[in-house]
Amino acid sequence: MPSILIVDDEKSIRFALREILEDENYEVDEAADGVEALKKLSSNSYDAVLSDIKMPKMDGITLLEKAIEEGVDTPFIMISAHGTIDTAVDATKKGAFDFIEKPPDLNRVLLAVRNAVDKETLVKETKVLKKKIAKSTSIIGESEPIQKVFATIEKVAPSEARVLITGPNGSGKELIAKSLHKNSSRKKSPLIEVNCAAIPSELIESELFGHEKGAFTSAIKQRIGKFEQAHNGTLFLDEIGDMSLSAQAKVLRALQENVITRVGGDKEIKVNVRVLAATNKNLKEEIANGNFREDLYHRLSVIIIDVPGLNDRIDDIPLLTEHFLSLIANEYGAPAKTMDTKAIALLQKHNWTGNIRELRNVVERLIILGGANISAKDVVQFGHIG
Repeated sequence: MPSILIVDDEKSIRFALREILEDENYEVDEAADGVEALKKLSSNSYDAVLSDIKMPKMDGITLLEKAIEEGVDTPFIMISAHGTIDTAVDATKKGAFDFIEKPPDLNRVLLAVRNAVDKETLVKETKVLKKKIAKSTSIIGESEPIQKVFATIEKVAPSEARVLITGPNGSGKELIAKSLHKNSSRKKSPLIEVNCAAIPSELIESELFGHEKGAFTSAIKQRIGKFEQAHNGTLFLDEIGDMSLSAQAKVLRALQENVITRVGGDKEIKVNVRVLAATNKNLKEEIANGNFREDLYHRLSVIIIDVPGLNDRIDDIPLLTEHFLSLIANEYGAPAKTMDTKAIALLQKHNWTGNIRELRNVVERLIILGGANISAKDVVQFGHIG
């Protein structure tokens, strides 16, 4: 049930507002002035505040300002018998959600409260979602190998340097790319991802550079490619080692000249893109075998970040396991489980050919099938480890 705080020095106004709000199934609390209201805001959580402007001890505008200073982000609906456009504008500039004149029209009050509560709900949901995303995309670890990666990210992210991220499948190369973008000067612009291994070779050029209408049989309309979508942002080319040689040549030109041409077109389009690339292949071997252009390799590998496999950072397994236990339980909407030390020890002895991705799958399986405190027996039986 949404809760509303009514702040007004007139008892009759508080009573009238309480009645109408409680009839609409709102939970209502009251304060007779700004000082009392500030104390309540510091110790209670509300979905909206209905506050008079002119009050003794502390007026509504001061209350609003002090609440914002203390980190209270509850929507404020200001009420005043001295309503003017200037007052309303001032209240809005100070951070008020809405402004209502006295005597308040009850339908107008209900509409304002409903909108404020909807906004507060949306803000809360957004915060939860951001926390979930941040938690699911964070790089976890304290071992020496991963600390070296963190140190490199810290130095390289603010630059415009191209970065080649290498490492085995499932080691977290995509998270490294996201961290580089998040900590760069381009963070407010898009990070566009392309999985080069997932796109057929005949379509990769259209995917990267776009195409003009009629460029080929199925090109029924113009398409904007990933390079243009990433303009002023970051383009992440995952599994770059699987890109066709013809597409490699066009990517090389784009990196050299900062221009692209759509498939079927002849117009040169300027692009401002920072390129990050990742691969699980040894590109020097691919060059020797004629599968990868050496000049493109040198363009992409201004900085190389080699992500260690999980077998090279077994000291991080307890932290990673704890992270996945919490994350997956949260996704399922279930209480988080624990894992005993013998079970963790078994995980640390395992050969993780699938790296962190494999560990996550094992933890998920143990959450579903294991006990509340996952034991070594559970790890052997359900995790097929040991």
